[in-house]
Amino acid sequence: MQPWELSLTEAAAAIEARDLSPVELTESVLARAATVQTATNAFVTVTSDLARKAASTAEREIAEGRHRGPLHGIPFAVKDLFDTAGVASTSSSRVRADHVPDDDAVMVARMRDAGMVMIGKTHTHEFAYGGLTPESRNPWDTSRIPGGSSGGSGAAVAGGACTVATGSDTAGSIRIPASFCGTVGFKPTYGRASRRGVASLSWSLDHVGPLTRNVTDAALVMDVVAGFDRRDPATVDVPVPSHAAGIDDGIDGLRVGVPTNWFFDHVEPAVEQAVRRAIGVLEDRGATLVDVTIPHADEIISAEWAILLPEASAYHRQDLRAKGELYTDDVRLLLEVGELVLATDYITALRVRTLMQQAWAAMFADIDVLAAPCMVMRAPAVGQADVTWPDGHTEDITTAIVRLTSAGNLTGLPTLSLPVGVDDDGLPLGMQLMGRPFDDPTVLRAGRAYEVASDTVGRIAPL
Repeated sequence: MQPWELSLTEAAAAIEARDLSPVELTESVLARAATVQTATNAFVTVTSDLARKAASTAEREIAEGRHRGPLHGIPFAVKDLFDTAGVASTSSSRVRADHVPDDDAVMVARMRDAGMVMIGKTHTHEFAYGGLTPESRNPWDTSRIPGGSSGGSGAAVAGGACTVATGSDTAGSIRIPASFCGTVGFKPTYGRASRRGVASLSWSLDHVGPLTRNVTDAALVMDVVAGFDRRDPATVDVPVPSHAAGIDDGIDGLRVGVPTNWFFDHVEPAVEQAVRRAIGVLEDRGATLVDVTIPHADEIISAEWAILLPEASAYHRQDLRAKGELYTDDVRLLLEVGELVLATDYITALRVRTLMQQAWAAMFADIDVLAAPCMVMRAPAVGQADVTWPDGHTEDITTAIVRLTSAGNLTGLPTLSLPVGVDDDGLPLGMQLMGRPFDDPTVLRAGRAYEVASDTVGRIAPL
C-alpha cells in the first residue's frame, strides 16, 4: 500500500509509531494529486512548495517530541471558498482572481495549528452557488460531475489526492459531492464551527465541515475545528464534547427514524435499495427503527430558495454592479433573480423555517437520528439538464440535487453523508444521517457503526 492510500486514522498511527514521516506521506500525496488533477481538475492550484515546507516542519517537531496530535503531518486540501494566507483564494471566480488574503479562514487556521499540511486549493462551483462544480470531474467516471459546490474537495478525497478536504454546505454542498464521489462528508450543527474567512453564500444557511475517507477521520477533524468564535455571530458558546471519543461504542438501543414521506419520493431504485439495506445494517447493529413523517416537507425547497436567493444577492450586491461581466452566466442570473425576491416573501420564508425547526424538534423527541437517502440519484452526466421520473415528473438537475439535503440547512441539524453502495455501473450511492442540535457525536457514532459493519466506506476511485 502506498502512503497516499492511507486514511487519516491510518496515517496518523503510522506517523506516531515513526513508521511513516510527514515528508514521505506528503510526497506520496503530491504525486497522486498530479494523477488526480490530470483526470479530474479537482484543484485550482497545488501548493507543492508550501506543502513540502510544512511537512518538513511537522517531521522536525515530531522528531523533537512535540507531537501535536493525530492531525500532525496529515495532508489536507482547502476549498477555494476559504481564505488561505498568502495563497490566492478565488472562489473559482474571475471576480476574485486577484484575491490573496493575509489571514487563514478560522477552520483552515485551526487545522494548520494542529499540524496539518495544506497541499492545495480545490475548485468550487463559482462562489458555491451551484451543485455541479463544472470545472471538475468525478474520479469514478470522468464523464460525470463530482457534485457541488465542494466538488473539487470531493473529487480530491475520492481520488486519493488528499486525506481530508474542507467544504462548505448551504443547500448540501458538502454532502452532495460526498454522495456522488463516495466519500464521507459531515455538516455539523449550525453554529458549531466558525465560517469566518469563508466567502458567504447565504449567511443564515452556511455551514463548514470536512470531507474525509471515513467517519472516524471526520470526527478527528471536528475535534480540532469545532468551537465558538466571537467574530462569527452564528457560532454558539456551548461546550464542545469530543467527537472521536466513544465513536466505537456502538448503537445498541439507538432510535433510528425512517421517513415514510419525502426522502424516498422520486429517487432512483438503486438509491432506495442501497439506503434501505444500510438502515437494515443499523438495525442489525442494535438500533431500533421508528417510522416518522417528515413535517412541512412540501415547503422545504421553496423556503430554502426564498432565503438563499436574497441573502446571496445581498452579499454580492456591490460586486454584481462593479464586476457583473466577470460572473459566469448561471451565477449572475441567480444573483439578479435574488434581487427581485420581495422582503415579505423572505420574511415569510424565515417564519416557515422557524415552524419547520419546531416541528422537526418534536419529531426528534421520538428518535435519536434520522436515516435517509442523501441524493435522489447517482452522479449525473456532465451537461445533464434535468431528470424525468417514471410517473412523468421532470425536475431540473439543480433542484433534484438539493431536494433531499436542503432540510439539513433549514433546520441546522448535524448531518453526515456516507457511502452505502454502488449502482450497476459502479457509481457511489450515499445515505445521510441527521441528529439533534449539537448532538454531532451521536450522528458520527451511528455512521461509524454502519462503517465497521460494511465494506462500502473508504474506497478510493480507481483512476
